[in-house]
Amino acid sequence: MERLIKDEILDKLDFSDSDRCIDCIKGKYAKTIKKGATRSSGVLELIHTDICGPLSVTSVDGYDSFITFTDDYSRYGHIYPIRKRSDALEIFKVYKQEVEKQHNTSIKIVRSDRGGEYYGKLGQYGQIKGPFAKYLEENGIRAQYSMPGEPQQNGVAERRNRTLMDMVRSMLSYSSLPVELWMEALKTAAHILNRVPSKLVPKTPFELWTGRKPSLNYLKVWGCPAEAKLFDPHHKKLDSKTVSCHFIGYPDKSKGYRFYCHGRSTKFVDTRQAEFLEDLGINEEFPKRDISLEELRVELPDPIVSEPTMVYQFVPPVIPQMSSTVTAMGEQAPPPPEAQAPPPEAQAPVAPVVQPQPVPQPVEQQPLRRSTRPRKPALLDCYETYLSEDLYDVGKINDPATFREAVESENSTKWIEAMEEELKSTSSNQVWDLIEIPDGIKTVGCKWVYKTKCDSKGKIERFKARLVAKGFTQKEGIDYNETFSPVSTKDSFRVVMALVAHFDMELHQMDVKTAFLNGDLDETIYMAQPEGFAIKGKEHMGCRLKKSIYGLKQASRQWNLKFDEVIKKFGFVENDADRCIYIKAKGGKLIILVLYVDDMLLACNDKNMLHETKNFLSSNFDMKDLGDASYVLGIEIHRDRAQGVLELSQKSYIEKMLKRYNMDKCNTSPVPIQKGDKFSQAQCPKNDLKRKNEQCSLCISCRKSDVCISLYASRLGICNRSF
Repeated sequence: MERLIKDEILDKLDFSDSDRCIDCIKGKYAKTIKKGATRSSGVLELIHTDICGPLSVTSVDGYDSFITFTDDYSRYGHIYPIRKRSDALEIFKVYKQEVEKQHNTSIKIVRSDRGGEYYGKLGQYGQIKGPFAKYLEENGIRAQYSMPGEPQQNGVAERRNRTLMDMVRSMLSYSSLPVELWMEALKTAAHILNRVPSKLVPKTPFELWTGRKPSLNYLKVWGCPAEAKLFDPHHKKLDSKTVSCHFIGYPDKSKGYRFYCHGRSTKFVDTRQAEFLEDLGINEEFPKRDISLEELRVELPDPIVSEPTMVYQFVPPVIPQMSSTVTAMGEQAPPPPEAQAPPPEAQAPVAPVVQPQPVPQPVEQQPLRRSTRPRKPALLDCYETYLSEDLYDVGKINDPATFREAVESENSTKWIEAMEEELKSTSSNQVWDLIEIPDGIKTVGCKWVYKTKCDSKGKIERFKARLVAKGFTQKEGIDYNETFSPVSTKDSFRVVMALVAHFDMELHQMDVKTAFLNGDLDETIYMAQPEGFAIKGKEHMGCRLKKSIYGLKQASRQWNLKFDEVIKKFGFVENDADRCIYIKAKGGKLIILVLYVDDMLLACNDKNMLHETKNFLSSNFDMKDLGDASYVLGIEIHRDRAQGVLELSQKSYIEKMLKRYNMDKCNTSPVPIQKGDKFSQAQCPKNDLKRKNEQCSLCISCRKSDVCISLYASRLGICNRSF
């Protein structure tokens, strides 16, 4: 405007009486960025925190996110892996207790974004504080939040996350290790960042945090191959002194190195004694990889929510109706085609030959010549202890029945890997010794059992192969004495779930890998070598079992005795009413352990006690930590801790049972038994197979359908008291 007026193109205008133009502000307003933030003068005055995740790849230990805490004064950072954003408060409590004891001072300010895990909710009239914000207020810690759409106000934490992820991608790209090891690379990156100079601080973060200068002489190239010497009390003179592995980081609470051993049952090992092969080149024989490790963006709802009304209402568990069950199922499988009689042309030439002979009479008398002795099934209860898990499998696939079917199937590679993994477990547990079979001794046979493990949605999780002994050839008093072993009941499971919901306890699940291989055998048993894996040149030799194996009659009992002995050493006490429930109480802390064959549920009111128990179990058995319990024994567990609700659902299992008996298309009924229904002995199962199949429906008993099932069970009880 001034230039146009100067060039006399436009007449001089007078804006002295004009106000500011609102329309111009609406159309041209730009953000202003403030620079030169004030730095804190001491440690723990200001803590920056942020959560990164969920990432596109889950780590080997089941984490897909992590939370960072960075001290503003020293720029020293801590990282913690998390599975859910709601875990931020519990992690902060652990961090707060640790750092405040180290520095003998308290955290003054915590700066974060406005995520729901930190801020809570935004109502019509301001903030509705969440658990994290309430905890800060109760402990006198001042909370600072970045403004909506202004991530630069929490720039320290945001830049720390970006730097860490850039380092992780570079480390994974340079190495040949699986992408699922990104959590170990992340810990190493944070370890390095704390010990290198920064332009924002005069010294290294480690020196400002601890008061000591760091040493960098021990740092190694991440992912490089190495030869590590591991502690092995059973090491023999001619055994190899080192194990080939890869360097993946530094232990948090020990002075040494951490290695990844792909070929061992224990993948992560710690040791100080190792030879690093950094000069060989990590990735010379592998092409450079593009690492896809990005943070998944979740669409968030509108942050403006209505102000909640203070009305407390009991929220009952959601019970799926029969109509939804029927519609969720697929189309009913077509009935098997009826047997067709052969054409008369094919029977004509046979007729004159058969007619002169009295063939029909022997056929009619054939049932009279059959043995009247009771037939024993080839696979008894001890064998079915493992196979009974099929009752809870959802979306079961036709698995191979024999070794030949497995190696000739389309998933032959998966099954072979599963069998090799099973043999590695038997080797690490030293289950047998390969020796010459003495004369006159009969060996127990063995076979492979294959199972496709699926989740609650029917999706394939993994392929599992189990080596099972043919225990039906064992003789009582010679090969075994007692076989009884207790199993936790469903009633106990429901009682524990009620306690968890009432007292808001932690509920985690663990699985024992190859549980039966931990039991010690008192008898001398010889077994044939596994099919397809007989050692070349030693096919005539057999396996002298030192520990129990799946299929032996005493296998479940020996495992139960072993677990009972180990867990009691850790201070657990066996429950008198249910022998598979163990309780440990100490100083107001309580933990309940529920054992169902090889599945464990841990209910605890203290996280430290829970982690101690997990570490103890992992040090004695080969355990798999499944984290928060969500699906166990065919029961889905849905939990909303904020509302104090814990729901148990058997929808998937019910749908499976309906489909098994071709009832998935049946009409629904408001009650299980209609008035006027008549029952008789003719409706009872006619043989053991049908009787056993109908027993499966009795497992549907975790919710309010107990009334329906109890009526159905009473109906079965009228027919057959053996139920």
